[in-house]
Amino acid sequence: MRETGQELIGSEKFVPFMHAYQDMVYSTVVRLLGRDDQAEDIAQEVFLKAYENFGMLQESATPGGWLKTVATNLSLNYLSRYRKRWSFFSEFRRQGESEGSSADEPAFDIAVPDTLVDDLAASQRAAIVEQALAELPDHQRIALVLYHFEEMPYADIARRLNVSLAKVKIDIMRGRNALAKALAGARPAEPAGKPS
Repeated sequence: MRETGQELIGSEKFVPFMHAYQDMVYSTVVRLLGRDDQAEDIAQEVFLKAYENFGMLQESATPGGWLKTVATNLSLNYLSRYRKRWSFFSEFRRQGESEGSSADEPAFDIAVPDTLVDDLAASQRAAIVEQALAELPDHQRIALVLYHFEEMPYADIARRLNVSLAKVKIDIMRGRNALAKALAGARPAEPAGKPS
Protein backbone atom coordinates (compact mmCIF):
# COMPACT_ATOMS: atom_id res chain seq x y z
CA MET A 1 0.00 0.00 0.00
CA ARG A 2 1.48 3.36 -1.04
CA GLU A 3 1.32 6.39 1.16
CA THR A 4 -0.70 9.28 -0.15
CA GLY A 5 0.81 12.76 -0.28
CA GLN A 6 -1.06 13.77 2.89
CA GLU A 7 0.19 10.68 4.84
CA LEU A 8 3.77 11.34 3.69
CA ILE A 9 3.60 14.95 4.91
CA GLY A 10 2.15 13.71 8.22
CA SER A 11 4.95 11.17 8.65
CA GLU A 12 7.59 13.83 7.92
CA LYS A 13 6.11 15.98 10.69
CA PHE A 14 5.76 13.01 13.03
CA VAL A 15 9.49 12.22 13.19
CA PRO A 16 10.48 15.55 14.84
CA PHE A 17 7.41 15.24 17.10
CA MET A 18 8.54 11.78 18.20
CA HIS A 19 12.12 12.95 18.82
CA ALA A 20 10.84 15.83 20.95
CA TYR A 21 8.90 13.51 23.28
CA GLN A 22 10.77 10.20 23.20
CA ASP A 23 12.83 10.81 26.36
CA MET A 24 9.77 11.84 28.38
CA VAL A 25 7.76 8.82 27.23
CA TYR A 26 10.61 6.36 27.81
CA SER A 27 11.45 7.71 31.28
CA THR A 28 7.78 7.57 32.31
CA VAL A 29 7.52 3.94 31.23
CA VAL A 30 10.84 2.78 32.66
CA ARG A 31 10.07 4.38 36.03
CA LEU A 32 6.83 2.46 36.24
CA LEU A 33 8.18 -0.86 34.98
CA GLY A 34 11.65 -0.72 36.48
CA ARG A 35 13.04 -2.62 33.47
CA ASP A 36 14.51 -1.28 30.24
CA ASP A 37 13.67 -4.22 27.98
CA GLN A 38 9.88 -3.98 28.24
CA ALA A 39 9.96 -0.18 28.50
CA GLU A 40 11.26 0.08 24.93
CA ASP A 41 8.36 -2.02 23.63
CA ILE A 42 5.75 -0.01 25.49
CA ALA A 43 7.29 3.32 24.44
CA GLN A 44 7.13 2.10 20.83
CA GLU A 45 3.46 1.21 21.34
CA VAL A 46 2.82 4.73 22.72
CA PHE A 47 4.23 6.27 19.56
CA LEU A 48 2.22 3.92 17.36
CA LYS A 49 -0.92 5.22 19.10
CA ALA A 50 0.41 8.77 18.72
CA TYR A 51 0.90 8.21 14.99
CA GLU A 52 -2.68 6.92 14.69
CA ASN A 53 -3.91 10.09 16.45
CA PHE A 54 -1.33 12.49 15.03
CA GLY A 55 -3.91 14.78 13.41
CA MET A 56 -5.51 15.40 16.78
CA LEU A 57 -2.14 15.73 18.54
CA GLN A 58 -0.91 18.38 16.07
CA GLU A 59 -3.85 20.58 17.02
CA SER A 60 -3.65 19.83 20.75
CA ALA A 61 -2.20 22.35 23.15
CA THR A 62 -0.95 19.52 25.40
CA PRO A 63 0.38 16.60 23.34
CA GLY A 64 2.91 15.80 26.09
CA GLY A 65 0.11 15.25 28.59
CA TRP A 66 -1.67 12.93 26.15
CA LEU A 67 1.53 10.95 25.57
CA LYS A 68 2.26 10.71 29.30
CA THR A 69 -1.27 9.47 29.98
CA VAL A 70 -1.03 6.82 27.25
CA ALA A 71 2.43 5.77 28.50
CA THR A 72 1.13 5.46 32.06
CA ASN A 73 -1.98 3.52 30.99
CA LEU A 74 -0.05 1.08 28.79
CA SER A 75 2.53 0.53 31.55
CA LEU A 76 -0.14 -0.11 34.17
CA ASN A 77 -1.97 -2.47 31.79
CA TYR A 78 1.26 -4.41 31.24
CA LEU A 79 1.96 -4.56 34.97
CA SER A 80 -1.58 -5.74 35.63
CA ARG A 81 -1.19 -8.61 33.15
CA TYR A 82 2.29 -9.39 34.48
CA ARG A 83 1.08 -9.34 38.10
CA LYS A 84 -1.81 -11.74 37.34
CA ARG A 85 0.56 -14.10 35.56
CA TRP A 86 2.91 -14.30 38.51
CA SER A 87 0.41 -14.01 41.40
CA PHE A 88 0.33 -17.77 41.80
CA PHE A 89 4.07 -17.88 42.48
CA SER A 90 3.88 -14.93 44.88
CA GLU A 91 1.08 -16.57 46.87
CA PHE A 92 3.00 -19.83 46.92
CA ARG A 93 6.08 -18.06 48.31
CA ARG A 94 4.03 -16.30 51.01
CA GLN A 95 2.63 -19.61 52.23
CA GLY A 96 6.19 -20.87 52.76
CA GLU A 97 7.25 -17.86 54.87
CA SER A 98 7.00 -18.07 58.63
CA GLU A 99 3.97 -16.46 60.18
CA GLY A 100 4.39 -12.89 61.32
CA SER A 101 7.30 -12.18 59.01
CA SER A 102 7.01 -10.07 55.91
CA ALA A 103 9.75 -9.33 53.44
CA ASP A 104 8.02 -6.05 52.55
CA GLU A 105 8.15 -4.64 56.06
CA PRO A 106 11.12 -2.39 56.71
CA ALA A 107 13.31 -3.41 59.63
CA PHE A 108 13.23 0.20 60.82
CA ASP A 109 12.09 3.58 59.67
CA ILE A 110 14.77 6.11 58.89
CA ALA A 111 14.48 9.82 58.51
CA VAL A 112 16.43 11.25 55.62
CA PRO A 113 16.95 14.96 55.04
CA ASP A 114 15.67 16.42 51.77
CA THR A 115 19.22 17.58 51.12
CA LEU A 116 20.69 14.05 51.01
CA VAL A 117 21.73 14.30 47.35
CA ASP A 118 21.61 18.09 46.85
CA ASP A 119 25.39 18.47 46.56
CA LEU A 120 25.61 16.03 43.63
CA ALA A 121 25.42 17.03 39.97
CA ALA A 122 21.91 16.78 38.51
CA SER A 123 22.84 13.89 36.19
CA GLN A 124 24.52 11.99 39.02
CA ARG A 125 21.54 12.63 41.30
CA ALA A 126 19.10 11.43 38.62
CA ALA A 127 21.12 8.26 37.98
CA ILE A 128 21.22 7.41 41.70
CA VAL A 129 17.47 7.97 42.10
CA GLU A 130 16.63 5.95 38.96
CA GLN A 131 18.82 3.06 40.13
CA ALA A 132 17.30 3.13 43.61
CA LEU A 133 13.78 3.21 42.12
CA ALA A 134 14.56 0.22 39.89
CA GLU A 135 15.57 -1.82 42.94
CA LEU A 136 12.25 -1.29 44.74
CA PRO A 137 9.57 -3.99 44.65
CA ASP A 138 7.03 -3.33 41.89
CA HIS A 139 4.16 -2.38 44.18
CA GLN A 140 6.25 0.25 46.00
CA ARG A 141 7.93 1.64 42.87
CA ILE A 142 4.67 1.97 40.95
CA ALA A 143 2.88 3.75 43.80
CA LEU A 144 5.85 6.12 44.34
CA VAL A 145 6.20 6.95 40.65
CA LEU A 146 2.50 7.60 40.20
CA TYR A 147 2.40 9.82 43.28
CA HIS A 148 5.67 11.75 42.96
CA PHE A 149 6.41 11.77 39.22
CA GLU A 150 2.90 11.62 37.76
CA GLU A 151 1.40 13.69 40.62
CA MET A 152 -1.56 11.34 40.91
CA PRO A 153 -3.63 11.56 44.14
CA TYR A 154 -3.74 8.55 46.48
CA ALA A 155 -7.39 7.78 45.63
CA ASP A 156 -6.66 7.77 41.89
CA ILE A 157 -3.67 5.47 42.40
CA ALA A 158 -5.81 3.06 44.44
CA ARG A 159 -8.49 3.07 41.76
CA ARG A 160 -5.99 2.58 38.90
CA LEU A 161 -4.14 -0.24 40.65
CA ASN A 162 -7.35 -1.80 41.97
CA VAL A 163 -6.10 -1.84 45.57
CA SER A 164 -7.27 -0.20 48.77
CA LEU A 165 -6.35 3.37 49.68
CA ALA A 166 -4.60 2.06 52.79
CA LYS A 167 -2.39 -0.24 50.67
CA VAL A 168 -1.38 2.68 48.46
CA LYS A 169 -0.40 4.77 51.49
CA ILE A 170 1.54 1.87 53.03
CA ASP A 171 3.32 1.09 49.76
CA ILE A 172 4.32 4.75 49.35
CA MET A 173 5.56 4.96 52.96
CA ARG A 174 7.53 1.71 52.69
CA GLY A 175 8.81 2.71 49.26
CA ARG A 176 10.02 6.05 50.62
CA ASN A 177 11.81 4.29 53.48
CA ALA A 178 13.43 1.76 51.15
CA LEU A 179 14.34 4.52 48.69
CA ALA A 180 15.87 6.60 51.49
CA LYS A 181 17.99 3.64 52.64
CA ALA A 182 19.09 2.94 49.06
CA LEU A 183 19.94 6.60 48.46
CA ALA A 184 21.89 6.83 51.72
CA GLY A 185 23.88 3.72 50.72
CA ALA A 186 24.41 4.92 47.13
CA ARG A 187 26.14 8.18 47.98
CA PRO A 188 29.69 8.38 46.66
CA ALA A 189 32.34 8.19 49.37
CA GLU A 190 33.65 11.51 50.63
CA PRO A 191 37.25 12.23 49.63
CA ALA A 192 39.74 11.75 52.47
CA GLY A 193 40.51 14.87 54.42
CA LYS A 194 37.32 16.67 53.41
CA PRO A 195 35.28 17.71 56.44
CA SER A 196 31.61 16.64 56.44
